[in-house]
Amino acid sequence: MPTIYREGPYRFFFNSREETRMHVHVQSPDGVAKFWLEPIVALADTHLISARELTRIEGIVKEHQDEFIFTWRRHFAL
Repeated sequence: MPTIYREGPYRFFFNSREETRMHVHVQSPDGVAKFWLEPIVALADTHLISARELTRIEGIVKEHQDEFIFTWRRHFAL
């Protein structure tokens, strides 16, 4: 589960070979979430994270979407 980015209390990472659709996992002090990266950033799953915090995290994912996609392709050799 390589960490690809950190911002504040959030750790962004991939699970190696979990599934083929591009996504990023986010760990916060309160829980975890998963966001699709393509075709648009969208919440895939969450556990114990408030709606307000999810909005903040989604903004970070959108801000770094291109960087996360680049890192995904490099990590998975696509």
